[in-house]
Amino acid sequence: MSIRVIFMGTPDFAVPSLHKLLQNDEIEVVAVVTQPDRPVGRKRVLTPTPVKAEAERQGLTVLQPERLRRPESVEALRALAPDLIVTAAYGQILPKSVLELPRFGCINIHASLLPKYRGGAPIHYALMNGDAVTGVTIMYMAEGLDTGDMISKIEVPIEDSDTQGSMFEKLSAAGAALLEDTLPKLLSGEAQAVPQNDADAVYSPNIQREQEQIDWTKPSVRSWNLVRALNPRPGAFTYWNGDVLKVWSCLKPDAAEAAPAGVTPGTVLEAGERGIAVATGDGVLRIVELQPAGKKAMSAAELIRGGQLAPGTVLG
Repeated sequence: MSIRVIFMGTPDFAVPSLHKLLQNDEIEVVAVVTQPDRPVGRKRVLTPTPVKAEAERQGLTVLQPERLRRPESVEALRALAPDLIVTAAYGQILPKSVLELPRFGCINIHASLLPKYRGGAPIHYALMNGDAVTGVTIMYMAEGLDTGDMISKIEVPIEDSDTQGSMFEKLSAAGAALLEDTLPKLLSGEAQAVPQNDADAVYSPNIQREQEQIDWTKPSVRSWNLVRALNPRPGAFTYWNGDVLKVWSCLKPDAAEAAPAGVTPGTVLEAGERGIAVATGDGVLRIVELQPAGKKAMSAAELIRGGQLAPGTVLG
């Protein structure tokens, strides 16, 4: 007899985990729950989530409740008689009425080593804070925000070359592999869940606009971490001649490279083969890819060839 599973997820991060469920002969994915279609791009084209697109390719039933806690949404899930609910970056907190439905409980694949980075932006904060390692935790879901007992974990190193985009892919794959390893233990009753220590909890709320702006008075490494944490979405930025200038990539700061004494942080010091050097609070940050307002992303070399961002320019 197969285990009836409802899968809940929204972005690309969740798709490999859905695949793992579909590959398990003991599991029947009776429905996929994802966020409603949203307008995307300048033309605001109504677009399905990556999980919906994949579920439809697989011929699965798709549900897209605007609010999962509404009685009609709960009843639709109850009618499916799930044995287990698996979530991965779904985007809504499950109410108690849903948590109580499946006999094996509800589990979540979370992109951090809990209790560190509870919340919606764990990958962003791991990079912004310069962590050397992060990972994935599979936990039972509770009414709080990522507060449930932990079932399994896997660590994933963060390399200097990593960005939000590359870590998203690494953690997505790690989460799917961890799910594959955890499911047999969970379904057999062998899984040993461990409570989280709330005293060690660190939260990672969704990124706000003010967090995206580079503060040139801060240390170089902090701005470097911010740039890679926000690449590819939503992108770190600074101001140039009153317009937003997106900064997509920088060289890792050299601690030995200092800005001239008395130079205002944000001042362009030079523009050459090693990018656009900008003074920071403790040294120099070299920009190698950026995007002026109204233009496509380009290398620093391309912008330099246009005779722009000359030394002495102050970014804000």
